[in-house]
Amino acid sequence: MPHAPAAAARPTADAVTRLADEPVDHRFKGLPPDAEAAGLTVGQLAAQRRDLHTGGFTTPVLTLDADALAHNLALLGHYAARHGLSFAPHGKTCMSPQLFERQLAHGAWGITAAMPHQARVYRAFGIQRIFLANQLVDPAALRWVAAELAADPEFQFVCYVDSLRGVELMDQALTEAAAGAGAAPDPGAQPVGTRPVDVVIELGAGEGARTGARTEEECHALAAAVARTATLRLVGVAGYEAEVPGADAAKVTAWLRRLSALTVALDAEGRFGALAPGEEIVLSAGGSAWFDSVAEVFAELPPLSAPVLKLLRSGAYVSHDHDWYGKLTPFNRVPEEGRLLPAFRLWAQVVSRPSPTQAFLNAGKRDVAYDLGLPVPERVRGARDGVERPADGVRLVKLSDQHAWLESDAAADLEVGDLVGLAMSHPCTIFEKWQLIPVVEADGTVGEFVRTFF
Repeated sequence: MPHAPAAAARPTADAVTRLADEPVDHRFKGLPPDAEAAGLTVGQLAAQRRDLHTGGFTTPVLTLDADALAHNLALLGHYAARHGLSFAPHGKTCMSPQLFERQLAHGAWGITAAMPHQARVYRAFGIQRIFLANQLVDPAALRWVAAELAADPEFQFVCYVDSLRGVELMDQALTEAAAGAGAAPDPGAQPVGTRPVDVVIELGAGEGARTGARTEEECHALAAAVARTATLRLVGVAGYEAEVPGADAAKVTAWLRRLSALTVALDAEGRFGALAPGEEIVLSAGGSAWFDSVAEVFAELPPLSAPVLKLLRSGAYVSHDHDWYGKLTPFNRVPEEGRLLPAFRLWAQVVSRPSPTQAFLNAGKRDVAYDLGLPVPERVRGARDGVERPADGVRLVKLSDQHAWLESDAAADLEVGDLVGLAMSHPCTIFEKWQLIPVVEADGTVGEFVRTFF
């Protein structure tokens, strides 16, 4: 897989630019109703640079901090460059073509996907390199991949294999696609060619982990099975270190060394012989919790028969969060590398204060992430004076579908109409609840909106 300059993998500019032409309407929570009444597009609303709190936005409204976003995007790009890594951020975190474009502009090799739908979104916005971190055995999805590869010689696609049955199913579906078997193609569809699908063997993190072949013996058998097909091409080895049972630095490092050793062994057997001159062997790992260990172990890799694409797949860094990844990030362990900044805040309004120590916000499970801990009140903005203050003495104790239950000290002095800014954990389940997210500058101005496609 040629490692061309990052610019070659950037999205189609027109496709991203056209997002600004969408009308501001009922699909998008929190946006000003008067903008819809005026027939504004997203781009026109952004050009007005309204203030988040006085510009007609309704609550609840999720926001992204412009400065934190810019900082985080640059930080991982610099980190990868310093450590000799390439990176393909996991796009399932944000599912935002605008953020993909910025990640690629900061040096990303491509974008990682987990599901065929995500890959289809990526292709709709011109992503030229996709790493699908899953074994793909769905025949319809494989036909789509084969058609994309046939239609675009520059498109690069890689996915996992982790079982002999998976190789069998993939080969069967791709062989039938190449032969034109199955349902008649849609009118105007691109013809399916014979270009093989690039695969990497997934080494699992042991019993009790998620997916992946459990032993090196299984991995070698998989390599042999791939070599017997004409539809698949083995290009490397990959896995996900955060699934190591009881993960700690020692266990993660030991598993990563197994991953590297497997790559070396397969190369010694000539299993990457289908690579053309100048193409790279893929060695990939790296979630958002242990990428420092990935960098350390991958740096130990000896020279192989071809260059190696050492591919990091961290995705949560783009927005970071206030708790879960705030505790797990490797930048805590190596502070001289810098630090990520939490970019999310959700503003909700106090709509009921039935007692001096209880209050309810107009945001609930439909609006906030709660799978890795409840949101935490961070700021209060007074309805009477518009002054912000720390949310001292205010606690969120429960979520209903559309309400957040607050307990507070009587001295917290919450009133109906006040706004409460919530900090949250787990970017993946924050982004997915919002289709259009205001990006707020330091002075409170909204000059950009991030569109998501879940």
